[in-house]
Amino acid sequence: MRIKISFFYKTKLLFQKNYLMKKILIIEDEEQIRRVLIRVLSDEDKNLYVKEATNGKEGLSLIKKEKFDLVLCDIKMPKMDGIEVLQEAKKIKFSSPFIMLTGHGNIDTAVEAMKLGAYDFISKPPDLNRLITAVRHALENKSLRIENKKLKRKVAKKYQIIGESDAIKEVTDMIAKVATTDARILIIGENGTGKELVAHQIHQQSNRKSENFIEVNCAAIPSELIESELFGHVKGAFTSAVKDRSGKFEAANNGTIFLDEIADMSLAAQAKVLRALQERKIQRVGNDKDISVDVRVIAATNKDLKEEIRNGNFREDLYHRLAVIMIKVPSLVNRLDDIPILTQYFLESISKEQGLEKKEFSKEAISKLKKYPWTGNVRELRNVVERLMILGENPVTVRNIEQFASK
Repeated sequence: MRIKISFFYKTKLLFQKNYLMKKILIIEDEEQIRRVLIRVLSDEDKNLYVKEATNGKEGLSLIKKEKFDLVLCDIKMPKMDGIEVLQEAKKIKFSSPFIMLTGHGNIDTAVEAMKLGAYDFISKPPDLNRLITAVRHALENKSLRIENKKLKRKVAKKYQIIGESDAIKEVTDMIAKVATTDARILIIGENGTGKELVAHQIHQQSNRKSENFIEVNCAAIPSELIESELFGHVKGAFTSAVKDRSGKFEAANNGTIFLDEIADMSLAAQAKVLRALQERKIQRVGNDKDISVDVRVIAATNKDLKEEIRNGNFREDLYHRLAVIMIKVPSLVNRLDDIPILTQYFLESISKEQGLEKKEFSKEAISKLKKYPWTGNVRELRNVVERLMILGENPVTVRNIEQFASK
């Protein structure tokens, strides 16, 4: 037993070591410089595993065969130079950073390498402090990009649209058609129907998906602060403006801004949004300097904007700017066939989130759910499923629904 435990413990330690260890490839034809780089990096961090190649062809061969977290690559080498290695690595979708090593006479070439996607360059003979700092930053940058990708995958899963009904398929088909364009979109639908999910899906399927998706709930921001929130402000613009601050439009530059509940936005803010759409320029509160922005605007509302226009609460010119494409999200009563699928999805997600026992619903219970009016739509269904997971039997019965899901 002691031997088995010891073996398990050592195996666990080895796994942790391999998981934590960062792998670096040095491609350098000068042996003396290779030796110095290997010694410096190994002494700096015991979790760095350094492998070497004596020329560009050998280095590229290793890149194709193995995974590396970072490549240190000389520019001027026989057989294949560093620029060629970088270009070939990019062709095979190698995403780890390159730090180029260059002689003093090759600075222009190093700058060219940066344009091709290199992370940094270091002159030879290398300043060791500069080298260590560049390596550390490059590895940290890669870790952040990996975490960001994981987070985006998690977000994409969180905001997936669930359902197979004709009504929801019309929405997903529309998203697929308009997502890759830059057309402005107005999403309409009752509270709880999933307008936010539609906006996220449009962004995730667009050419801007690698950039920011910025959400603004216009109803949740006081009218006196909405302009500052959207466009930023300069120091001294108002009493609490103690420093310059960028707004949501600047944060969404090159990405997407989602203006939820846009009908609740003040007329003054609407005028500035209109200018941003027309001229692609904004001004921070308290400043008349124009700031150029490239932002895709998606708006959403649960109100009848034409009625709001008639009542003087919404600008007609802004409405026409926003409603290039309109997507109507159906209420739950218009997609009752999706209730079994939605219920199953909520059972699984709530079980994972809260560590609750996953329960089943009897066929009669599902039929009962289909007969509800669902004024709160999908959001209300989720709340009901969560309540029944906590309070109901397993399987959930019609009686449970009458007890805990009644209006």
